[in-house]
Amino acid sequence: MATISPPPDPEADPRVRAVFDDIRATRQTDFINNVWRYLAADPGLLEEVWRDVKAVLATPSALDAKTKEMIYAAVSIANACDYCTHSHLASARARGMTAAEQADLLRVVATASKTNALLNAIRPPVDAAFLAPDPADPNPGTHP
Repeated sequence: MATISPPPDPEADPRVRAVFDDIRATRQTDFINNVWRYLAADPGLLEEVWRDVKAVLATPSALDAKTKEMIYAAVSIANACDYCTHSHLASARARGMTAAEQADLLRVVATASKTNALLNAIRPPVDAAFLAPDPADPNPGTHP
């Protein structure tokens, strides 16, 4: 159940209308999903969240769009966000994620969750080999 109500006519606010128009143009669809409709209750927050999501998911980078959506889905599963899990799995499928890839993704999430829980309980020290080298260190790799 929602904790707030979306505005009855969100696009009456020019700030909301501008964000919705950008969502439509960026995603090349007229569909505005509930996340944006509910965030329209606070136009400033709507602008901020869309800016961040657009910068990460809709801007070309070293990761392809399908991989970004799969990572987003994995984090959403880990954070127990039902809406985001459904939304980003659907986006990953729309970008070509196969049933086999989704199954692999779920295996990775499940395994990571299990080992994370175990290691949070055990708390072993992080191996030096896993730590990023200090760029200021004149003798990298020589310290225990």
